[in-house]
Amino acid sequence: MGFFVTSVGVGKGGDLGGLEGADAHCNKLAAAAGAGNRTWRAYLSTEAPDRRGESARERIGNGPWYNAHGILIAANPTDLHLYNRTITLETALDENGNRIKGRYDKPNEHDILTGSQDDGTSYFPDEMDHTCNNWTSSSAGSAQVGHHDRHGGGNASWNSAHPSRGCSLEDLAKSGGAGKLYCFAAD
Repeated sequence: MGFFVTSVGVGKGGDLGGLEGADAHCNKLAAAAGAGNRTWRAYLSTEAPDRRGESARERIGNGPWYNAHGILIAANPTDLHLYNRTITLETALDENGNRIKGRYDKPNEHDILTGSQDDGTSYFPDEMDHTCNNWTSSSAGSAQVGHHDRHGGGNASWNSAHPSRGCSLEDLAKSGGAGKLYCFAAD
């Protein structure tokens, strides 16, 4: 396994404890599932004043990435970002191989935090917060999210569908999320 959607969020909305806390969450869940012998990174971008922040695509290694059932998700970063049609409701599984609730489930949990554009890069500085203050806010701001099931609002992007309504757990739930992350093995 080299890819999973977290079965649970950190529990504080968009406050993940920064990239370090998000990576620790991925590593903790992977270890509990018997896949702790790898370096796990959360698929998250950051923002910086006057320049791009860190990009999710540069954090996750070179692939290939397989889900918990051994299905190839992507062979490399180009495959993941330009040609990917393999991240779907049936393949975007949690660390234990379970399906994540999608748009037509109750509750809908298809919004996955990314802070990223379609190509996996961070946003140029603008007036909108795309990262819940670099993954440290559970109140102010918003986060760019993807749809693991590729449904909703005319945008089927797995990593950049729309901004969240806010960074609290309640705001994430209002737009179809639960504070879940994509985790990739970077080694």
